[in-house]
Amino acid sequence: MRVAVLSVMILLATAGPAVAAVPAAQATPPEPVTAAAPLVIGETFTIESKALGETRRINVYRPQPWGLDPKAPLPVLYMADGGIGEDFLHVAGLVQVLAGNGSMRPFLLVGIENTERRRDMTGPSSDPQDQKIAPRIGGSAAYRSFLRDELMPQVRQRYPTTDERALIGESLAGLFVVETLLQEPALFNSYIALDPSLWWNHGTLLAGAARQLPAVTRTRPQVFLASSGQPELAASTARLAALLQQASPSPLVKYLPLPEETHATIYHPAALQALRTLFPAPAPASP
Repeated sequence: MRVAVLSVMILLATAGPAVAAVPAAQATPPEPVTAAAPLVIGETFTIESKALGETRRINVYRPQPWGLDPKAPLPVLYMADGGIGEDFLHVAGLVQVLAGNGSMRPFLLVGIENTERRRDMTGPSSDPQDQKIAPRIGGSAAYRSFLRDELMPQVRQRYPTTDERALIGESLAGLFVVETLLQEPALFNSYIALDPSLWWNHGTLLAGAARQLPAVTRTRPQVFLASSGQPELAASTARLAALLQQASPSPLVKYLPLPEETHATIYHPAALQALRTLFPAPAPASP
């Protein structure tokens, strides 16, 4: 048996050179590669902020649905967490598709990129646990001054806008949205707070909300609140919604519980519903 196997191996080894060599196929030269260009969906600029003592980057997206005059003034949706690596792109996608399919009125989206998020989105806190989350906290008043006194005037100068303004934020940015609603309700016409971190500073903002509701009621802003399935956030958001609905005409305050979502997944589906609900496109004119 060993002899037979060895004979086969020798035969195979010696048979190779007798086979005529097939010339290798001529390699096809690759097609020339064209240079790539940046994919541009909007504009970006910076502001030297005196209120914050730093440079802030601003990202802007203007939807252009069919039939919209490119120079037509648009209302403005301001968003915290508005960096390219944050929430700007997916919210811009919502604005694009909803304005394009007629589900919402076109809005100019203005995103503020973060530098120190936990500083800017929070008010002061006496809770030792809150004080551990970042080297600096409690800068929400300065951030609001930046929006009011520096960013908004620049946006009006750079773009054709109407006087209608909205603010959207999630988590700590949602906390900032609620704080602004209660402390300066006339700054925006509409407020969207998604899973707001109302636990901040032992829940002081929610505990004191009732005292600030008369000013909110007089201003009559639209409010959209949403919560995930996280129990503490859902309970506090529902409580805030109930207070606002008791104080304001019910059509102005919407609350959407999304128990199937987590704190990490709520932003996109909740923002979709918020934009549809607060900013519906006008019905087509009857013939």
